[in-house]
Amino acid sequence: MLLVHNGDSSAVDVTVVSGGAVFAELEDAGPGTTRPLRVSLAAGTYAVTCRPEDAASVTGPQIRVTGAGGGARGVRPITRNDLYPAVRAYRAYVTRGLDRLKDRTDELRDAVRSGDLDAARAAWLPAHLAYERLGAAYGTFGDLADAIDGRPAGLPEGVRDAGFTGFHRVEHGLWHGEPAASLRGPADRLAADVEALRDGFPREQTDPGDLGLRAHEILEGTLRFELTGKADQGSGTMLATAAADLDATRAVLDPLRPLLNGRMDLAGIDARLDRAARLLRAQHRHGRWTPLSRLSIRERERIDGAVGELVESLSSVATIAAVRRTP
Repeated sequence: MLLVHNGDSSAVDVTVVSGGAVFAELEDAGPGTTRPLRVSLAAGTYAVTCRPEDAASVTGPQIRVTGAGGGARGVRPITRNDLYPAVRAYRAYVTRGLDRLKDRTDELRDAVRSGDLDAARAAWLPAHLAYERLGAAYGTFGDLADAIDGRPAGLPEGVRDAGFTGFHRVEHGLWHGEPAASLRGPADRLAADVEALRDGFPREQTDPGDLGLRAHEILEGTLRFELTGKADQGSGTMLATAAADLDATRAVLDPLRPLLNGRMDLAGIDARLDRAARLLRAQHRHGRWTPLSRLSIRERERIDGAVGELVESLSSVATIAAVRRTP
């Protein structure tokens, strides 16, 4: 264990490096603080690099470590330039997905306009899942993300608040006996917001540093909102949404694979993705998804455990794919 003391006037990031690879990292060590940095090092030569905010990095002397024990695996830092091909591939995926989203949302709007609420309920889930599968692009969507997929929690009047719009607003009405006439406005607004999102996306910028972070955060949100039922507004389709979030996670990981291979073992993550997907798909029977409330305790524990374990594994992707300044 190393004790890191920051005698500077600003926060610093501290790394243990060797041969261009990072072996340990401590972020945001505050001014005047002393914090532990735990790392196991094999025999070799290492140095400590400090990167203050808005200042050039400083690397200390080379220190020789001896002994026969094993140590942490070093990881070569990823730069913004490294991530640009992954961003381009992911944006192409999102562009295709936005076209599908618009088509599905228009079908939902048209069903509501026609007054056929059975058809609207059937159209709601395919449209919503088309949005969920967009995944990491949430960070690019700005205010339209809440307009399209926001929840009523925190709004002054809850589900009756004028600021409650989008898929969950339409969902609440469809599954709580609201007449078609009062749902036409929310459905029209949703379709218009989706069209604006599709048309505006080519002009929006996607931060390369977001990809690895979103690979972790998508399923964090699934655990917090879908698998607790907090996002459900009556359709009982939280497990379908969770399955779509797995698809979105894969879509983020795939363009990152050329960078992650050689830096980490993806086999375990892929196995956990497959296991979580099998458990969720098992709850899709005879064309219907099992509501959370009808899962047995064992089924719910297995799904929660599989997704939770996967989220923990994906935190490594977020760490390794984070953009770092180089000396």
